[in-house]
Parts: sequence; C-alpha cells; structure tokens
Amino acid sequence: MEKEYFSGVEKVNYEGPTSKNPLAFKYYNPEEVIMGKTMKEHCRFAMSYWHTFTYRGNDPFGGTTIYRPWDESEDAMEIAIERVHAAFEFMDKMQIPFFCFHDVDVAPRGNTLAQTNERLDRIVAVIKEEMERTGIKCLWGTTNAFGDDKFVHGAGTSCNATVFAYAAAQIKKALEITKELGGENYVFWGGREGYETLLNTDTGLELDNLARLMQMAVDYAKEIGFDGQFLIEPKPKEPTKHQYDFDTATVLAFLRKYNLQDYFKLNIEANHATLAQHTFQHELNQCRINGVLGSVDANQGDPMLGWDTDQFPTNVYDTTLAMYEILLAGGLTKGGLNFDSKVRRASFEESDLFYSYIAGMDTFARGLKVAAKLIEDRVFEDFKERRYASYSEGLGKEIVDGKVGFKELEAYVLENGVTKNTSGRQELLESLLNQYIMETR
Repeated sequence: MEKEYFSGVEKVNYEGPTSKNPLAFKYYNPEEVIMGKTMKEHCRFAMSYWHTFTYRGNDPFGGTTIYRPWDESEDAMEIAIERVHAAFEFMDKMQIPFFCFHDVDVAPRGNTLAQTNERLDRIVAVIKEEMERTGIKCLWGTTNAFGDDKFVHGAGTSCNATVFAYAAAQIKKALEITKELGGENYVFWGGREGYETLLNTDTGLELDNLARLMQMAVDYAKEIGFDGQFLIEPKPKEPTKHQYDFDTATVLAFLRKYNLQDYFKLNIEANHATLAQHTFQHELNQCRINGVLGSVDANQGDPMLGWDTDQFPTNVYDTTLAMYEILLAGGLTKGGLNFDSKVRRASFEESDLFYSYIAGMDTFARGLKVAAKLIEDRVFEDFKERRYASYSEGLGKEIVDGKVGFKELEAYVLENGVTKNTSGRQELLESLLNQYIMETR
C-alpha cells in the first residue's frame, strides 16, 4: 500500500452489543454461525465505489461539501490511482469482502472511447494488485451510460443510433473488465432509459432496442467466457417521468416478452422500492416467488422525499423483513448486500465513512439474526399454513390441482354455500415481530 489514508482507524472488529466503541461492530460478527452459515457468508457485504469514493456531497440544490485527501492531485489519473489505494485500505479495515463499480467510478472518462478504454486498463491493473494484496473480490461491475451528455435521450433507448452504438461499446468494455476482475455479476441500471413525454417517444422501438442491447450482452458474455450472473436493477421515476424498469413486476414482464428470462435476475434496491411506492420486502418477495433474486443494493430512502436519498440502512424492521425474504429464497449465492449508500453531505469527515458502514452492517446483521429466529420458529409460516388450509384438502385442493372449473364451483356453492372467514390477525403478527426484534440475542 502506497499511503495510509485512515491512519487513525484500526481494523474494525466485533465487540458485542454492550460496546461503546463507535469504531466497533455491535451485531456483525463475521464468524458467527447462523442457520449453518457464517454471517460473512450470509451477508456478503460490498462497498459501492461511486458513493463511497467519488461522491463529493453534491445534490440538486448544492455543490461540493466533501474534500477527500485522495482527491488532491491536479491529475485525474493520479486521483483515480489514489482512490484505489484508499478504497482497499477502507474495505480491509472494515472487513468488507466485496466491491461494486461503474466504469467511470474507477477511471475518468477520456475524450474518446479509445482513451477511456486505455485509462480503464491502467486502473484495472492497479485494482488487481490491491485485490491480490487484500483478498477482496469484485461482486459486480456495470457501466455509467447515463451521466454523460451524449445520453441525454437515453442509451439503449436513445433515438440516436450512434449513441446506442457507443453504449454497446461501453458495455462491451465494462463486461471485459468485470470478467478480468473476477466479478460474479454484471448489472444493468437504466439511468435514463425512459421518457419525459409520449408526444416525441416511440416506446415500442425503444423497448425493442433495449432488449436488443441486452441480447447482445448475453451473446458477448458467451463469446468471452464471462459466466457471471446478469442483473437488472429496477428503478422508478427519477430522473425521467417514466422509466422502463419501474419495479420487479415491470422488469419481469419485459424479460418474458423478449425471451430474456433465462439470463437475468434482479438487483433490488430498498430506496427504489420506496420510490415505486412499494416496501423493500415487497420487491424482494416478488423476486423470491419468481425465482429471480440476484443481489441487493442495501440502503434506505426517506418516504417523505420524492427522490433517491441513498441513506445508510438503520431501520431494523426493514432489514429483518429483507433478510427474512432472502433466507426463504435460499440466501444470496452470487449476489450480496452492496451498500449503495452515501453519507449525508454534512457528514464530510473521513471517519463518517466508518460510522456509516458500521451502522449499515450492524443493522443488517441484527436483521439477519431476527429473521433466522422467525424462520426457525416458523412464526409466520405456520400462521400462513393455517390461514390457507382450505386449499390443502377438499374443494381447495381440487382448485389447486386444476380438477374443477366454473360449473363445478357454481354447483358446490349452490349446494354448500360459503364457510365463515377467520381473522387475518395482522396486529398480533406485528406484535410478534416486535417481540422477536426486541428479544432476539
């Protein structure tokens, strides 16, 4: 390591719930075994390169508030190299085993595609050295096909065919470097794949082209031997009025229409669920029952704000129900919990990065333990089994087995009527959830 950027911080370790040390884990114990796997294996925590090491505090209403010591050079490539060293020092001290990146996070965009690719190659070589030194791995890569002005009308959905071609070339390179870094996934996030008005938009052509772009990626991955999982990250609204990957259900409909369902799973972000007016649990649940849960962007949004605040997750209720769905889905295999989260623009000191990640990792660790206990005790599963018991025998089983139709069902009701409903017991179940959160150790 060339230089130590966080000299005042030692490796963050588990000290337990009674610890008063702000630079220690209270609930995340990497080696603690839960349901047959360690916490480290369950959570597969990842650092987001963009929010953690390129975010400068800017928002729609204000400029830079964060000035990092690794950003002091006048040379953009020197900054990129120092960011790599700082990022791996941070991950090493935080015991974070993975990182995620966009291409422009790790290397500055050049004046031409060739210059951009050359810069990426130089920085990827540095990243590989740090990966070898620390043992930290790449969870997933992606490309930023939304920030540059050429993507004003979208990338894969652009009305300009040369922009479509540029996006394809950029994805091609991002796939190559993700493979080179051993990335386990590749993510599509359609930052500007949507429309502002239907008055100037051919939605049919745009969706067809987006599918063509994804099919090209599938074909190229096979050509180069990239065996990672392709992921799509649903996102509603911001920055366009309507985005084509609004939520899980919308993405599933898109994949099935274009016969891409065998190649893609989903990367679910909590804050995006909020913007879609869904709960985090709902989006994970829809992925679970459809067998498409790939990975998670771990953050939280403010339901009173209509934009993507990307706050670090601190709500134990949300993380408990998220981990409940993840555990029922069989866990995160190639995916992980990537902190697509950023410190508040007023939290501008380097130590705030540690406090933020510790808070997020502890909150998910606590949620994991509660969720595991709920599942082991079958608190909700036994209740659901009783609630839907009418479908396990008699008429209900005939419905499930497809042995009856309208005529048979009409005849049954005419002869037998309808049995009395039972309570859904929502308040009782919420009380039980409270009890498990408060009492689980």
